[in-house]
Amino acid sequence: MEFSRAIPSATQRMLTLQLRELEADGIVQRTVYAEVPPRVDYELTELGQSLKPVLLVMRKWGSTYSELQGEPPHAREPECVASEHA
Repeated sequence: MEFSRAIPSATQRMLTLQLRELEADGIVQRTVYAEVPPRVDYELTELGQSLKPVLLVMRKWGSTYSELQGEPPHAREPECVASEHA
C-alpha cells in the first residue's frame, strides 16, 4: 500500500521525514530497489511489530473519542489496520 494514498493530506516531504525517523529509531526497515522508476519498500522490524498492539488500542481510543465529539467515523481504514480486525 502506498502511504500517500492512505494519508492524502500528508506531503511527500513529511512522509519521507517521518519514515526516515522511524527507520533511524529501528521501527521500520527500508529497502531500495534499483529500478526505473525507483522503488522503496518499508516493513516493520521486530521492534515495530511489538508496537502494533499499542497502536491498535490508541486507534480504538481515537475512534471512540471522535464518536463522542460527534464526528463521523472514518470512511476507510488503511489496509494494514483493517487486516488486524479480520
